[in-house]
Amino acid sequence: MLEESTGDRRLQKDATPMTENIEDSAADIAWMRRLAEEGADAPMQGASILMSAGLIYGAASLFYWAQIERLVPIDRFGIGMGWLVATGLFLLTLFITLNRLKREGGVVTAGNRASGTVWSSMGWGIFALFLSMAVTGWRTGEQGALVALSLSSSIIMVFYGIGWAVSAAMHRSRPMGILAIASFASAPLLASLTGRADQYLAYAAALFLLMALPGFLLMRAARR
Repeated sequence: MLEESTGDRRLQKDATPMTENIEDSAADIAWMRRLAEEGADAPMQGASILMSAGLIYGAASLFYWAQIERLVPIDRFGIGMGWLVATGLFLLTLFITLNRLKREGGVVTAGNRASGTVWSSMGWGIFALFLSMAVTGWRTGEQGALVALSLSSSIIMVFYGIGWAVSAAMHRSRPMGILAIASFASAPLLASLTGRADQYLAYAAALFLLMALPGFLLMRAARR
């Protein structure tokens, strides 16, 4: 009897940690699921950066269109300076906005972390694209630079489509998915206007509608 009692106590003692481990694992899984659901419902941070990019580069595209149409008096050496000014203004805006977001702090969800990473990578990718275009212009002359510039709008819209697609998946957002599809669709449409000044009007419209406006709406949603 003593041996049986001792064995029963040993079995009960050995089973207790196993039961606790199972309960702890279930609690951990439930906690992670709750975090994922909260991350999907949380508004996307940094929407002001998207709005700024759409407004600044949309305005630069309108200015470039005005230069091509001779609506703005400009010499041949300053015809592409609007893009450089826009890039400098955007980098300044980006620096100010990132510092503000760091000061505000708050909980960073997995969705916001992924969205922030992909949009930040997108910005560096576009910066590398413009550097490549500058090298192309230096190596091939003005005509080569113009060809590279005419393709840049389509490439950038593809970049934006990827950014919206990742954000849509992380935030489980159908509107962001629609923005991704629209961004991808705009790329070949812009390419079809190559050689025409209207391409930069269309590019400005794409930036205003697919970047600036969604960024503004996301900012307003985050303040609620």
